Amino acid sequence: MEQRLAAMLFQRTVEPREGAFTVSMPKGWIAEGGIMRADHFTQIVSTQTIEAKVDFALKSDPAGRVMIRWCPEMKYCDSRMMTMGMMFPPGSNYGGMMVYPFMSASQFIATMLFPWAHPRAVQPQMADQRPLPELAGKYQARVIPALRAGASHDAAEVTIVYNEDGTAYREIAVTAVECLGPLTAGMWSNKETHYFRAPADEFDSWRPVFDVIRGSVRINPHWAAQEQQSQQMLSGAYRQAQAAQQQRNQQMLETQRYIQRVGQEIVEHRQRVNAEIRNDAYLFLSNQEEYVNPYTNEIDTGSNQWRNRWVTSSGDEFYTDDDQFDPNTDGGILNRSDWQQTKVRQRYPDKQE
Repeated sequence: MEQRLAAMLFQRTVEPREGAFTVSMPKGWIAEGGIMRADHFTQIVSTQTIEAKVDFALKSDPAGRVMIRWCPEMKYCDSRMMTMGMMFPPGSNYGGMMVYPFMSASQFIATMLFPWAHPRAVQPQMADQRPLPELAGKYQARVIPALRAGASHDAAEVTIVYNEDGTAYREIAVTAVECLGPLTAGMWSNKETHYFRAPADEFDSWRPVFDVIRGSVRINPHWAAQEQQSQQMLSGAYRQAQAAQQQRNQQMLETQRYIQRVGQEIVEHRQRVNAEIRNDAYLFLSNQEEYVNPYTNEIDTGSNQWRNRWVTSSGDEFYTDDDQFDPNTDGGILNRSDWQQTKVRQRYPDKQE
């Protein structure tokens, strides 16, 4: 049979920073944290800073021996769903979001939430986990039709046992994760993330208290209306910033491609120049030269011992050092009238291509 505390007095408490909500808190407990906002005078508007975030805890004492805590919703980006995903490896930043692969709700609790919430915890073990399809379905139903086909949702409740500062704790953590798919460049986030804990041997007796607290949260409608207006204003500013960032990303990609292309051209240039040097060395050692045949436009290899070389359509060759001599007007000595002078092949990189 479930244990219960003999009696408990709850008092209505207002979120201290903006009056965003009220919650029933056991008398004598401590409220810490509340609504968090980015300072847009010093920070650029990003996907991460459009919405208000909450990090709010109710504790039985300053150490949080018995505690319930609501954790901020953080936005991540799965670069596998991005066109230019190779430019944003895991751990990098895209539009204010950490680039990290989308994961299940239980994975998120184990790998992201728990280490963040309990940096001093030792020997954590997952004692139980169960899916929460109703919570996942709640967020799935809210997705606009244009994104619904590519969206993914999961929700879970995970029980973890661990030691912290010499005390053995039992904790239940709850979250939903939502990924809006390729049309949002793989944006995903955690929803309604909270956990509650107590010493392991007292957890069952505190469970009814946690249930009362969780069910008592009431949002201030006036605050909610102001928050909606703020989000609309910041979303417009972010869309402008995003368009500018996309243009910068495209320019970065084009610059990267240009650098790669220039690098390849430099390599090819060096290879061709070196090939010309090796070829010229061979020709010099073998007393040869390369000429452009005016009849075939192909390269002929001939002697380099004379300054002038002439050829006929049938492949006859004539060499001379006399720059004024024309074999076509030699008075019939060579007995041909179709001699054409061949020019030395132009070398790379001076060659016009």
